[in-house]
Amino acid sequence: MYKIAVMGDQDSIYGFAALGLVPFSITDPQAAERKLRELAEGGDYGVIFITEALAAKVEAEIDRHRTAGLPAIILIPGASGNTGQGLAAVKKSVEQAVGSDIIFGGQ
Repeated sequence: MYKIAVMGDQDSIYGFAALGLVPFSITDPQAAERKLRELAEGGDYGVIFITEALAAKVEAEIDRHRTAGLPAIILIPGASGNTGQGLAAVKKSVEQAVGSDIIFGGQ
């Protein structure tokens, strides 16, 4: 069975452990890139949630793993609020999967 990880600042992720997710409190971009690579290539994690703020700092590393089937890397809002980056990533994934923007109608 695959595990689910969540990465980001402590204030944004501390509650996820109560849901059975494995939290990784990370704010340093280099440490986040290393940890994301370790989790993605280790084969133990099926889903990795990452806060939008942290994802903005490690975008290149996320893109390296985006085409792989597993793990799914999902952007979530952090304690500081929603930047819209997660919604944009979903839109992009849907466009790639079906060939057009069926959710937002080109907006």
